[in-house]
Amino acid sequence: MLGKSITALALGMVLATPAFAADAPTEIKIGTLYASSGRYASISMPVHSGLKLWIEQKNAEGGVYVKAFDKKIPIKLIAYDDQSNTATASSLYNQLITQDKVDLLVADSGSVLTAPGVAIARDHKMFLFDQTGTGASFFSKDNPYIALMADPVSTVWPKPIADFLINDGPALGIKKVAILYATNEFTGTQATAVRKFIKDSGAPIEIVYDQGVPTETTNYTVIINNIRNKQPDAVIHLGYAPNDIALLRNIGEVGVKFKMLFCIYAGLETELLEKNVGAKGLEHVFTYVPPTDLDYPVNFGMKMADYRAAWNKTYPDGKVEFGFNAVAGYTTALVIEKTLSVATSLDQLELRRAVFSLSGELKTLDGTFGLDETGGQIGELTPLGQIALNEHGHVKFVEVFPHDANNTKPVYPRP
Repeated sequence: MLGKSITALALGMVLATPAFAADAPTEIKIGTLYASSGRYASISMPVHSGLKLWIEQKNAEGGVYVKAFDKKIPIKLIAYDDQSNTATASSLYNQLITQDKVDLLVADSGSVLTAPGVAIARDHKMFLFDQTGTGASFFSKDNPYIALMADPVSTVWPKPIADFLINDGPALGIKKVAILYATNEFTGTQATAVRKFIKDSGAPIEIVYDQGVPTETTNYTVIINNIRNKQPDAVIHLGYAPNDIALLRNIGEVGVKFKMLFCIYAGLETELLEKNVGAKGLEHVFTYVPPTDLDYPVNFGMKMADYRAAWNKTYPDGKVEFGFNAVAGYTTALVIEKTLSVATSLDQLELRRAVFSLSGELKTLDGTFGLDETGGQIGELTPLGQIALNEHGHVKFVEVFPHDANNTKPVYPRP
């Protein structure tokens, strides 16, 4: 009887023990999309390449540590090319969830290609690791199946440029501002935020031009002349990389020199813009200072210099530019790695709990990871900078705002 009791007790203990190594899957399936062509390829491919670099690195080490099974498990990446098409993206997000049955779902880069995945992930109760989709409408208290990984939500991101205009603008003589934006979730939300920051501040600044244009716009010549007629002291342009490239090229062709010009991707994808616009075309442009130009304290993952070296070793041909989006893909990967190391299961809401537990604690080469209650990123803020030329004629950044970060006074008006 005693022997049977001991056997029964031992069996009960086994059944009560967590699954761990014996029942561990042979691989962790991460599903994602990327755009190898089309309008969003220039931001999607660096993000995707950063994610792949991490996967190759982890698999070379035997996999990623998964607390739920107390062991390292290899990663299988299932990735499909949506070719910058939202309808294709919708179909492929569905395929990843329903057919491939991935363990973790990672969005494509940018708000336009993230948008189709938000509702699909929510409907299937699949937590969406949103890499760089910053649209404000993605995040709500009734949707627990999303969090933003690698850049601030669009309602927060443009605060440095608005604060600069409000606090430093009047003393510089900035009284009239023009806002030009592409009508998509990413830049449309940023335009709304800038407009609100200025109007709510009570600062003596008038918005004399406020116009949205289709994201597919490729010629800004008429728009440039319309803005010039309003004689603004500052022009805030909010668009994707192809929008910035087209605008800056047209400004050079028309021969206009706005006193101040802000462009998002002059900072986020500087290599790409320098190739397409030239260093002189970027000189004195205001922009977000990217993490590639900063040296944030890190408590997890590679520091910037090490990551840049790893990137150059992995992608020596230079076909995919190293910039903010390359950092964003790796940042997403680090959040995933840390999440798997603390989550007690692969249940989607447990993954969410694990992600939120990192808020304010995880410090990567992209800055401090911080989430609000809806999953919007409120950390990883980028200071405002201005582009100057170094002794070799290439672009460099000087930080101009906030004051505790700045290292020089802005050049205003543009010479």
